[in-house]
Amino acid sequence: MGNNEIRQAPRIGLVHAVQLAMAPVQAAFRECWPEANLMNVLDDSLPGDLEAAGCIKPEMTARFESLIRYCMGQRADAVLFTCSAFGPAIEAAARTVNIPVLKPNEATFEQALSCGKRVGMIATFQPAVAPMEAEFYAQAKAMGVEATIQTHCFPEALNAAKAGDYACHNRIVADAAAQLRDVDVLLLAHFSMVPALDVVKQSVSVPVLTSPHAAVEKLRACLA
Repeated sequence: MGNNEIRQAPRIGLVHAVQLAMAPVQAAFRECWPEANLMNVLDDSLPGDLEAAGCIKPEMTARFESLIRYCMGQRADAVLFTCSAFGPAIEAAARTVNIPVLKPNEATFEQALSCGKRVGMIATFQPAVAPMEAEFYAQAKAMGVEATIQTHCFPEALNAAKAGDYACHNRIVADAAAQLRDVDVLLLAHFSMVPALDVVKQSVSVPVLTSPHAAVEKLRACLA
């Protein structure tokens, strides 16, 4: 019976581009949807390839379609990407399949736009900023909301996290958040930034949103 229960639980393919994103989304599933049956796929060459290319090219989109189809081949009922720099490739690849495929930040953008029209965002991976801002404005248009987003990027925070120095990562992110003015809500752009959440909340007076919990909740609703 235990095996039957495991097989009946939805299988979610989690596709990562950095190892740092894995623990935060797994923690979000434990808190929000512990019954989900998770599988993890990591392609940590993606960020470097994007930086080298300078933009998302057609071969990158084909690569994301292959990642989705690999998950489908392992009986995934849905796929959640945790790599925030690749929204256009994910969106294009998702149109080729018939299972739910979520971009990492779409649910958080929806939440942010329900909090206010002036959104601040702290990022740590520069190539992610332009596609994320484009995705934000597309979401605002779809929701009929006139909104603005101001983004500040601090790659040195990501370098600190990669070196295992989360105290430094969190301090950089919190200091950056404290400098933002005239915003109604603050987003931490990447799944890997979740460890900074508590210290950021102490440095600002507006709501602070992270992506993993919002994504898990939206994915669960999609499969309900």
